[in-house]
Amino acid sequence: MRVARHDAGDSLACSFVRHEPLASVRQLSFDLMSEQETSELMHVDRPERLARPVLASGHLHAEVLHGDAFDLFEKLPNESVDLVVTSPPYWGQRSYDLAHNWGLFNDIPKARRLGVVSRGYQWYRELGGALGLEPFPEWYVAHIAEIVHKAHRVLKPEGSLWLNIGDTYVARWSSIRDSGRQGLADHHRERRKTPLGGIRQEKQLLLIPARVAIACQEKGWILRNDLIWYKPNVTPRPESDRLKLAHEHFFHFVKKPKLGRPKYYYRSESAEERKNDVVSVNVEAGEGDHTATFPPRLVAPRIQTSSPPKGLVLDPFCGTGRVLEISLALGRRAIGFEKSSKFCRIARSKLGPYVKEAR
Repeated sequence: MRVARHDAGDSLACSFVRHEPLASVRQLSFDLMSEQETSELMHVDRPERLARPVLASGHLHAEVLHGDAFDLFEKLPNESVDLVVTSPPYWGQRSYDLAHNWGLFNDIPKARRLGVVSRGYQWYRELGGALGLEPFPEWYVAHIAEIVHKAHRVLKPEGSLWLNIGDTYVARWSSIRDSGRQGLADHHRERRKTPLGGIRQEKQLLLIPARVAIACQEKGWILRNDLIWYKPNVTPRPESDRLKLAHEHFFHFVKKPKLGRPKYYYRSESAEERKNDVVSVNVEAGEGDHTATFPPRLVAPRIQTSSPPKGLVLDPFCGTGRVLEISLALGRRAIGFEKSSKFCRIARSKLGPYVKEAR
């Protein structure tokens, strides 16, 4: 079986949102958690579907599009998506083996001449930049808000956006590797240099998640929750002059209505047991050299609370397809965008039974 391939230059919109025929669907088998844990902690109506779901042919399907999310949003029809769940590349931590103009952006005098204010993500791409490797964190915040805002058009009025962002400390230069956080994994590395000044001071915690959330609010999004993901098994760090960073932010945004208060799909009984805005979930091993994949226990409640059964879930930075996999297991349709050809192949291979056959 071949999976449908869509690159950034393709002219056709995604076929499955137009209800074209699908490939047959077979059983997806992955261990999200035990049935008892699912029933007690997540209040799933049919917990057996998570551990070993059997899905009816033609009802659920996925698609993985290869390219930059900035471009691929244009392939989706207006108000066609029920839920966006995603975690874009964090600032200054991984290269994901993507092309980047290190020569330009690591030249501090040239970077200073470009200025602290970005002229937009398209301008940055034309200079050879990769998302997450901006010389200025201010650029990164602006680029994430700009790309994420493209979801506004494709999201249904009652839809939600869950955005996971991690924080970063400033260093004049940092080791950047394909699959590890600043030198904790593979041997090859690049040196990302950051011009100091303003908020960019050595050892400064940048509060990037808060800055991204505010930038999204300024574009019209309504922030409903700042979910704190506490990671009990976070990797130890050698620093002795501060506490280890053991949490990340997961923001829940909805669309601002033309009149009145926001009204959106939300099923609170499918949230974690206490329904608090702090959850404790262990970091799990990645797959296919992607070390930043979502733990299923973190993502599943977001999908269950914020999208209807058989709804369409989009991950515009899908990596190896973890959100898509969990969405299918929970009875949703799924689509992902991925710029890395390697991760795109992994996601398509893993989700192959659910992906429309190429014509």
